[in-house]
Amino acid sequence: MHKVLVQGNFDVLHPGHIRLLKFAKECGDRLIVAVNTDSTMSVKSRVKEKHRLELVKSLECVDEAFLTTQTPSQLVSELKPYAVVKGKEFEEKYNPELEALNEYGGKLFFGSGEFEANAEQFITRSERVKSSFDYSESRDYAQRHDITMESVSECLESVKKITAVVIGEVIVDEYVQGTAVGLSQEDPTIVMTPSRTDTFLGGAAITAGHIKAIGAKSVSLISVLGNDKSALYAESKIHDYDVTPYFYRDESRPTSLKTRYRAGSKTLLRVNQVRQHKISKELQNTIIAQLEKLVDEADLVVFSDFNYGLLPNSLVERVATICKKRGIKLVADSQTSSQVGDISRYIGMDLITPTEKEVRVALNNPDDGLVILAQKLTEKSKPRNLVITLAEEGILIHKPSDDFKNWENDRLPAINKLAVDPAGAGDCFLAASALSLASGASPWLAYYLGSLASACQVSTTGNTPLSVELLRRAAKESFT
Repeated sequence: MHKVLVQGNFDVLHPGHIRLLKFAKECGDRLIVAVNTDSTMSVKSRVKEKHRLELVKSLECVDEAFLTTQTPSQLVSELKPYAVVKGKEFEEKYNPELEALNEYGGKLFFGSGEFEANAEQFITRSERVKSSFDYSESRDYAQRHDITMESVSECLESVKKITAVVIGEVIVDEYVQGTAVGLSQEDPTIVMTPSRTDTFLGGAAITAGHIKAIGAKSVSLISVLGNDKSALYAESKIHDYDVTPYFYRDESRPTSLKTRYRAGSKTLLRVNQVRQHKISKELQNTIIAQLEKLVDEADLVVFSDFNYGLLPNSLVERVATICKKRGIKLVADSQTSSQVGDISRYIGMDLITPTEKEVRVALNNPDDGLVILAQKLTEKSKPRNLVITLAEEGILIHKPSDDFKNWENDRLPAINKLAVDPAGAGDCFLAASALSLASGASPWLAYYLGSLASACQVSTTGNTPLSVELLRRAAKESFT
């Protein structure tokens, strides 16, 4: 039998660990995991060794797990595994267990940064709550960071003082709902019969809408629209969100329109009508002039970038300079479509919230594990806070030190296990987290609220502003 050994701290068990362990299991017949004791860790663990061991044992791919005070070389000499598996980031480093492996022909493998698989499916849970909201792991997170319902309530009260400005692309989202009637006889295409069309404001508009609905004192939205029906819809609909718009026209670019064709709860096809050329220097100057009028009252500025040309580097740098001089919180979300987009160009933000794919594209890095990815992005773009969003796997939190050389990590799983429509989850997370940070909350509390907000958002079809009462209710349930 081929035994495979993995050794580590597993301080906070995140999807990167789970992916590595799944890879390790595939390298042999029996996976053994050695969890370092509290006394052997160079940095004090937030999670006690007993609990860290229990979490590792809960994984379906793990056959055996135990606590250890031994070094990697000592363990290899004692257990003589067929292979030791480590993260890809150790491939170019000194690996002390290699000498012990070479003595009997053992192997040393390095796990890749594969991110297509859903790590949640490899977690064994003894029972699930009947509701689609599962607070079990979020409660542990709240306990680790001294988050209480009282601190959540104080934060939600504090955000009422925040004035925010959102800059970015407005997107009109259409949902064509219908019934799939089968395959076409002429070609292998699904045929659907549409029954209704629902239209929503998306992009920077919904981010602004979420910020206002969660409780901000006032929110301004700066964007560029085309000369079309979608622009007229955006201009009329934005007032429903109680957001002050500053819309400018550019006839060379249509208002971004995304149409989703859905049958039941599944999306069959999405059609994007967008242009990606940069806005003119004249429009950039107009936006800066408007921002100058707004920043004296602003506490928070949000870049909502879909990489359709509204936020070229020159404009981003000018906005950032204005805000940093005034001590205004700056956060950024830069969505990547295919290989277009680069979150790393947002330098010195107070918070960035990329997806894993967006980080890998920005760094051209398909191999490294999540934590190493996060640190490399931190070293490149110097954010004060970084959260990698992982869809149904939740979020990985990376909190760098002031010199960006050391860091803390934690994770929060997706609280809503049965998302009806994932559209808007990232927008809602960004809105709630950014507002909380601007109000003076700790990053840990900000991300807790952001995760709750996302869970509420994905429970319905369509991306509409989140009700703060729904968020309060979810927070109360999470502590009961």
